[in-house]
Order: sequence, then structure tokens, then C-alpha cells
Amino acid sequence: MAPAVPSAMERPHFIGIGGAGMSGIAKILAQRGAKVAGSDAKESATAQALRELGATVHIGHATEHLASDASCVVVSSAIRPDNPELARAAELSVPVVHRSDALASLMTGLRSIAVAGTHGKTTTTSMLAVALTELGLDPSYAIGGDLAGPGTNARHGEGEIFVAEADESDRSFQKYDPEVAIVLNVELDHHANYASMDEIYDSFETFVGKVVPGGTLVISADQSGAVELTQRVRDLSTLKVVTYGESATADVRVHKITPRGLTSEVTVLLDNRFLTFTVSVPGSHYAHNAVAALAAGVALGIPAHNLASAIGKYTGVKRRLQLKGEAAGVQVIDSYAHHPTEMTADLEAMRGAAADSRLLVVFQPHLFSRTQELGTEMGQALALADASVVLDIYPAREDPIPGITSALIIDAAGAAGADVTPVHDKATVPDVIAGMAKPGDLVLTMGAGDVTDLGPAILARLSN
Repeated sequence: MAPAVPSAMERPHFIGIGGAGMSGIAKILAQRGAKVAGSDAKESATAQALRELGATVHIGHATEHLASDASCVVVSSAIRPDNPELARAAELSVPVVHRSDALASLMTGLRSIAVAGTHGKTTTTSMLAVALTELGLDPSYAIGGDLAGPGTNARHGEGEIFVAEADESDRSFQKYDPEVAIVLNVELDHHANYASMDEIYDSFETFVGKVVPGGTLVISADQSGAVELTQRVRDLSTLKVVTYGESATADVRVHKITPRGLTSEVTVLLDNRFLTFTVSVPGSHYAHNAVAALAAGVALGIPAHNLASAIGKYTGVKRRLQLKGEAAGVQVIDSYAHHPTEMTADLEAMRGAAADSRLLVVFQPHLFSRTQELGTEMGQALALADASVVLDIYPAREDPIPGITSALIIDAAGAAGADVTPVHDKATVPDVIAGMAKPGDLVLTMGAGDVTDLGPAILARLSN
């Protein structure tokens, strides 16, 4: 029997309903029969998709958008206190629910897998969603990006498994009680919310401590932060720990990764048996994500060989090395990477895929605080490209920090030997790239902001 809609969520109003995390919860509630409404800053394909599910979506934020009979108002950490709909909720005494609490309520009564880590959450969650669906298990899932196959970031399924991306950025992942928790890596990020690595570790420890008694932690045996976290939680007597990676001590050992163009072939050693399967995206980091997904599914009792074959059906997530098209012999690919570790991983993957071709990058830094803390490392990562264009910082939810600009990244890139061109007007990028690109080149648009919009424009300009 399908889970019921929690009474508090029968008539929810989402402020910022078009966001990746918010829209997923709204979609699942609408599919379960809730009367969903909400608002977003601008019109989008996501807003239209929600309307097609029966939701009411307003564009812009205004007090009159909040219905008087709303059962709750759902917000994310990005919603500011002066939002007019939030103020109206206070006037009407409508309960305000954080996005993470809403997601936790949807997971109640189901066998849940929560995927955490500084990088790779969306890909790993998506691999599990695709594989479990392929196996006929009809899972529910909530993901921070759109699957390239089904074309959605969330779905209500009739099966007993719920796969969710667990966000550490605002500590909201501490709200979940999963049967299986995945921790891909632990690094310092989200500098507005965490002052030190100790705070990060404490947050992840709390998340792991919420795994249900008898549940499983699947965690990297290679990444230093994950290894440290493993040592910190080893004494939890009700927790089974399964490590994965290339380390000789890993429970699920990555034996070999063989690049095959824009795909990889992965061989793992599991229960003293070798198992080989295909990952349909390039790069060792995506191969490791697939092995984490495999280990998590096995922890739920799914046969490893069935799951490995099904993971091969995963074809990618939008913005995770997504091929946008080809024009004039130049391929344009989009990457969501915005942290130096992610940037390095995607650039190394594309460096391998490019072979003897040139790799050109259009990078847009994301957040002033992240640039302040990690701008030097971002610039150093860009040295992996043959040439880069660096845009101004995408502010997202932040106000500017005096003295923090893209120049921090550009200077570091130049010092690392990179060929970097600063561009302040995003609209001129297609012309700049058209002047640089030659047949056979790969162009990578990179960042978590609106740099993704440049892919089609670059292709159009190359075609002309």
C-alpha cells in the first residue's frame, strides 16, 4: 500500500518550489494526492512539470500567493526571513516546515537509502534510482538533479525503497533515519555554515548516528575525510560498516577501472568474487560512485550481479558531464563542478576522453564565500585545461564580499601555468569560444550557476 500523505502536508505551499530539492518533494506529494501549491522567482520547465501534476505554481513572491487554507509552508535554507509569503504564514499561524523535515516525513515507513558526501551525491542517488527501477522494484526517489533518462528529479513509486540525496550544506541530512547511509567523501565546504573540519565531522557523525539499529554505513575506504569519519563511528555497536574503494582493506574493492571513451568498465572484488560492469559516464570518480551504489543495494539484500547489470543502464544526470551537442566538429559538455575536488575530477575525466584533442573550459565561480576560501585551488584545477574562460562570480544566495572577485581564481590559474581569459559579460562567451575552438576540441561549461545556459548558445555560434 502506498504511504499516506502526512496530515500536515495535505495542502503544502512551497516557497521556491522550482528549486531542485524543493520541486522533488512537491512532485512526490502531488503524485501521492496532496493539493500542492507554491511560488518561484521565475518561470521554468520545472514549474510547468509541477502544473502538469496538478500543482498551482505562482511566479514571483507575494502575500496573496499563500492560500488561507494551506496546511503548512515549506521552505529551504535559501529562503530569507523577509520573504512576503513567509511573513504572511506567520500572520495566518500556518506552520513552517523545513524542506528536510518534509522529505523525512515522506520517507517514513519505507526502507530508505540516504546518500551523503561533499561531492557525488546526485550521481550516486541517480544510479540507485535507475538501477532499482530497472530491476522492477519501483522505488521512490528525491534527487538534486534531473535524470537524463526519466527526465525528473523525483518520483513516487509503489515499492518499499526510498532513495534520497542527503544534503550536508545546512545540516539538514541529520533529519533522516535511513536503513542505509552512503558517505562518499568528507571535505570542507559550505563555509557560511561550517567554520572548521571538526564541525564537518561532527555533522557527519550525527548523520551516521541516525542510521536505524542494524542498518549499514557504506563509506569510502580511499578518501581521507571518509577514513577519519569511519574511525570516529566504528564504536557504534548497532551499525554495520561496509567500506569500498581501491584500498586493499576495502570490503568492496575496486580492482580495475578501464576507460572506454565516454564510458568506463569497472571490476570489483565482492565476497571473494570478481564482478565487472559498465558505467556510462567517464572518470574514476563516477566509477567509485557506481561501486558505492552497488554496495548500498547489496546491503538491502539485492543480488550484486543483478544490481551491477542494472547500474549499467544509468545514462547520466543533467549537468554531470552532460553532452549538450556538437557543432563544427566541437563537442560541448556541461559540468556542475564548482568545488576544486569536483573540478579536478571532471577535468581529469575529460582530459582522458579528449585524448589528443584540446580541452577548453568556461568556468563560472559559485558563491563569494567559496571563492574566498577555495579560489586558489579552483585556479590550480583550471591548469588541467588547455585554455579557460573565467566569468564573474555567481552570487546565488550571497551578498558580495569586499575584495573577493574572479581575479583570485584567474591569478592562481596563471601562477599554475594555465591559459586564462577573464570575461565579464557572459553574453560574449559564445563569440570568445568560437574564436578559440577548432574541430576536434571539447568545450566544457563548468559551475553551479547559470553558466549551463551557455551550452546551446555556444553550439549555435559554432554552427554559424
